[in-house]
Amino acid sequence: MNSQIKRISSSAKETREIGESFALSASKNKTGALIIVLNGDIGAGKTTFTQGFAKGLGIKEKVTSPTFVLMKQFIINNGKFKKLYHLDCYRIVKPKEILPLGFEEIISNNGNVVLIEWAENIKRYLPKDKTVISFDFIDEKTRNISS
Repeated sequence: MNSQIKRISSSAKETREIGESFALSASKNKTGALIIVLNGDIGAGKTTFTQGFAKGLGIKEKVTSPTFVLMKQFIINNGKFKKLYHLDCYRIVKPKEILPLGFEEIISNNGNVVLIEWAENIKRYLPKDKTVISFDFIDEKTRNISS
């Protein structure tokens, strides 16, 4: 994918704005499912970024971390994509635990955008065609966000 990020965020508001902007650019040129891996420690801004990303896709629902349910689905009402899937694989112990959720079908559907937190827990099932975004702490409020 051609969209790149290299930004410093000093607040949750900025992180949401970066996510929103990235959604607008990333979804323009992509054919096929859009798979985005979000790497970073707890509290680094992955879910905050996802909130902005969802807004950029026109989703009005509140986006919260799917840590305890593993996956949340949102309907996209504009553009070529039809659904946003937000996965948090933090609690996955064995990679195959993701399969009963229909993961392989989800990532192969051209109408889907899939954002995955803690993707290292399911790396065996991740496609080669994905974007990886890293969230690195600079200090308590500041993050380096890069792809």
